Amino acid sequence: MKTQTSLTRMTAIAVASFVLALPLVTLSAPAVAQDLQPLSITMEGYDYPYPVTYLPLTIEGQDLRIAYMDVPPEGPGNGRTVVLLHGKNFFGAYWRDTIRALTHEGYRVIVPDQIGFGKSSKPNIHYSFHLLATITKKVLDAAGVTQVAVVGHSMGGMLATRFALMYPQMVTHLVLENPIGLEDYRTFVPYVTIEEAYKSELNASAEGIHNYHKGYYIQWRPEYDEYPTVAIRWKASGEYPRLAMSAALTYLMIYEQPVCHEFPLVKAKTLLVIGQADRTVVGKAKVKKELLAKVGQYPELGRKTAKLIPGAKLVELPNVGHIPHFEAKEHFHEELLAFLK
Repeated sequence: MKTQTSLTRMTAIAVASFVLALPLVTLSAPAVAQDLQPLSITMEGYDYPYPVTYLPLTIEGQDLRIAYMDVPPEGPGNGRTVVLLHGKNFFGAYWRDTIRALTHEGYRVIVPDQIGFGKSSKPNIHYSFHLLATITKKVLDAAGVTQVAVVGHSMGGMLATRFALMYPQMVTHLVLENPIGLEDYRTFVPYVTIEEAYKSELNASAEGIHNYHKGYYIQWRPEYDEYPTVAIRWKASGEYPRLAMSAALTYLMIYEQPVCHEFPLVKAKTLLVIGQADRTVVGKAKVKKELLAKVGQYPELGRKTAKLIPGAKLVELPNVGHIPHFEAKEHFHEELLAFLK
């Protein structure tokens, strides 16, 4: 008993030391109040806005679970379903206001945490957009959904495009909100090995994480602290190396599996919503300085993509960064609901 107690105390001291060693960042009062306590990489103890369901999966011989919210419409509903696909540095809960806007208008809303993200399993597997699209279809099949409007933000836009290409008979509408992958990063971002990508994830500092998130927005607001704070707390988890590996693998998935060359093949009715101040580039820190002014130019990329996707509608939002459903919430929801109707 004494030995077990000593080990428990040593573990607690080690975790506390790790947290104290994290670089100081400017966080709001709610984040400070949490004292940056470690957070499980599957987010136990972090409440989602709606109940979470788990679907068991077997991938590459591993027994896994994908988490998702299945939110019914308010009132009788309109018989239609929308699936919301999150970005790489986020998870399903960040759609909470969009879920509310859609369910208020009678839509059923399904929000998966993709494998490797949020409350879902974090396996070391070969990640691909084809695999994530297949798993998303399994979620919809389990929910009894045969037709769906697909909304994807950032990395979720790449996944939404792949899903629409693989299952055109299911997709009634495709909405791409500041998707990454509107250009082929392989042509200007230097390649890194999985070991290098993994090391980069392990070595990310709290200050670096916070500053990276700040780059998504034109004007930082205290409520945005929630998301870098989650990432910082993950780093204090004993299981963080497993999350770092899945993050590295999904970085390479984005880099190695572009969808931009297939936009002309999209059949679904498509809406592009582009925050005009966005300059996101996956692997931007590795881009040569002389190229930085030429890449990640979302105004130009949005117009180019709208021409490539047959019949696509483009909505340009001035003075909005990478996450319109945060920075221009009312405008984004207005455009989304009008398009879906």
